[in-house]
Amino acid sequence: MPLALLALAIGAFGIGTTEFVVMGLLPEVADEFSVSVPAAGWLTTGYALGVFGGAPLLTALGTRVPRKRMLMALMGLFVAGNVISALAPAFGVMLAGRIVASLAHGAFFGIGAVVAAGLVAKDKRAGAIAMMFTGLTVANVVGVPGGTLLGQTVGWRATFLAVAAIGVVGLAGVARLVPDLPREPEAAAEPGAPAESGAPGAPGETRQPASAAGGTDLRRELAAFLNVQVLLAMAMTVLGFGGVFAAITYIAPMTTEVTGYADSSVTWLLALFGLGMVGGNLVGGRFADRALMPMLYVALSALTATLALFTLTAHSKPAAAVTIFLVGFFGFATVPPLQKRVLDQAAAAPTLASAVNVGAFNLGNALAAWLGGLAISAGLGYTAPNWVGAALAASGLTLAVLAAALERRAGGPAGVAAASRTLRVAGSANAPADVPLADVPLAATPADVPVSATPPTAGGAAPRPR
Repeated sequence: MPLALLALAIGAFGIGTTEFVVMGLLPEVADEFSVSVPAAGWLTTGYALGVFGGAPLLTALGTRVPRKRMLMALMGLFVAGNVISALAPAFGVMLAGRIVASLAHGAFFGIGAVVAAGLVAKDKRAGAIAMMFTGLTVANVVGVPGGTLLGQTVGWRATFLAVAAIGVVGLAGVARLVPDLPREPEAAAEPGAPAESGAPGAPGETRQPASAAGGTDLRRELAAFLNVQVLLAMAMTVLGFGGVFAAITYIAPMTTEVTGYADSSVTWLLALFGLGMVGGNLVGGRFADRALMPMLYVALSALTATLALFTLTAHSKPAAAVTIFLVGFFGFATVPPLQKRVLDQAAAAPTLASAVNVGAFNLGNALAAWLGGLAISAGLGYTAPNWVGAALAASGLTLAVLAAALERRAGGPAGVAAASRTLRVAGSANAPADVPLADVPLAATPADVPVSATPPTAGGAAPRPR
């Protein structure tokens, strides 16, 4: 494997660490700034909202910027945000630093996956993408517990300085090791496919070309969001996965104040959660290809039950430890099927849809952390966020059942795709009530997107070309 993949993995390690490490340090941060723990929870909410907004925005802005330069700029943002957090004189400044760092999150993984795939031969692309995401996996098992331990022994500011240093190493690695990869030219039209604009083809048929630099056609990508199944899949992501963060955001005060663990135990409890994440991600990735919706039903049902039980098991040290592992396992078992569901339904626009879905995961995180904080502030106790998480996961399960029912009613996936390609045109007395999207310039086909530009599933494997 090329050394450039190591640079991408280091960047992923730093980003994964800074996202989750604050959960183990909320009490320390709250004490220093004299704010409540629910108020300190905004450090999670703000970061997640930054990813939600930054992922599609920076991905779109980066469509005409060389990918290596874009990756370097993103790592620069990441380093700056963590330095601001580490040196913050007030809570508001630290929150601003978290938001700055979060802007790099989604776009780095989306663009980094494309770069990783371009570094190797076609038959090794899935392994290259998985190599980059290894940094995120290691962050969950090593970086987050290690950062928590450093913050509890030396001070939480040291943790963010250390993460910033990791970002500097990642930035230097990208600058030194990642080559200036040329963007792939647009794939030639297949026989019978619509012709390029201005090229010979069937009468009345046009095909939107890629950008002059070989980037993503933004208008074509936006058209995918007219598909109700894409929107339902993203809503499942927000609610289903959000349930995890309702509980885990407040794991430190819950396990120390309710369960009776010492502050130092939060480190290995987070490592246990990380191991659960890794196991769940592997299992979810394995079965999502075989039976996507059944896998989603099982994972969301189990997550709902586990979070509800956490309200009771939080009062027992052994039971709480097992439950924390299971929350990580079942929570991250939903990630591959949720990501694959979006990519399957938005096959003509995988780049932006994948980036927006990364944002949807984080919107769920933000919503869950905020609702969990409200429950604590209302005097319901530190276990109340578990009920919030169970309700969110159950809502995600309900949407999954609804989406499948609509799909069956429309005659299966093909029926849904055909039905969703009808756009209601309003405001024109001369326009027909319904206009097929194939007649609108926004329409595109999967062939418009090079296979190498397709982001990976959360399980680390590249989705199959469609």
